[in-house]
Amino acid sequence: MEFRRLGRSGLNVSEISYGNWLTHGSQVEEDQAQACIKAALDVGITTFDTADVYANTAAESVLGRGLKGLRRESLEIFTKVYWPTGPKGPNDQGLGRKHIMESAHASLKRLGTDYVDLYQAHRFDRTVPLEETFLAFADLVRQGKVLYVGVSEWTAEQITQGAAIARELKVPLVSNQPQYSALWRVIEAQVVPASEREGLSQIVWSPIAQGVLTGKYKPGQALPEGSRATDEKGGANMVARFLNDDVLERVQRLEPLADKAGLTMAQLAVAWVLQNPNVASAIIGASRPEQVHENVKAAGVKLDADLLAAIDEALDGVTETDPTLTRSP
Repeated sequence: MEFRRLGRSGLNVSEISYGNWLTHGSQVEEDQAQACIKAALDVGITTFDTADVYANTAAESVLGRGLKGLRRESLEIFTKVYWPTGPKGPNDQGLGRKHIMESAHASLKRLGTDYVDLYQAHRFDRTVPLEETFLAFADLVRQGKVLYVGVSEWTAEQITQGAAIARELKVPLVSNQPQYSALWRVIEAQVVPASEREGLSQIVWSPIAQGVLTGKYKPGQALPEGSRATDEKGGANMVARFLNDDVLERVQRLEPLADKAGLTMAQLAVAWVLQNPNVASAIIGASRPEQVHENVKAAGVKLDADLLAAIDEALDGVTETDPTLTRSP
């Protein structure tokens, strides 16, 4: 495993991090989820990402059980706050002080830890003053319950505004968590430059585009039975945007490039996002331990300029780059 610094902080994270968004507590049974966590630990992953809203809090509990008894100092545990997890009362969501404080304490309890290494604003909240949000984060930092603060799916303008307030309050704002893959490059034009200026790294989710970049979805063919594209609870609506024959035909052109590089298509996709120097870590998920063992092989892989150009050519015309697609509710 290789490690990178998160933003301008002193925190090291594993290049490949393990996330349990669509699996733990919903798609995958407990024993299988625990086997995947063990596999992640066995291959050297130290960074684990979750959120209170995943499986309506169940994912945090599963992760907490999986990491119980391990040396806490050897792990980086990340979670998030924004979406509702309770009965959707007037203060059960968003980035107001009450919801942040209550959510943080509930997350710590479910995760079985006294602190999280990174606490992330899961979306931007237009209804709450940024000063209130970051003051709540600052208080959690001062209390020792949060070490660093991040955001997720914020625009360049929102990151810039938040960073200015974070500096004033001395909040260690170090990261953004966006969707990013060879098919979804909307952060490159604005979010990445803003993040570089403000000292934030990207922790990217869906580096294999919800499985599309593995090549398992074939143009003109039925969707594979049991795949994410057929599972409404497993993100079928997210993957649908990529399931047209033009995209799928282009993705098939990556197979000989991966073969030549000695990589699977999934490994090529994960390695591709890690070529961006502003990316600190790529989040992988898994429903089987062997998926962890395979995808982690992308760590430390260097793709040469000719291969990167060939990937661009293969996907020309189907890659999404519109920066306005980075937006919060």
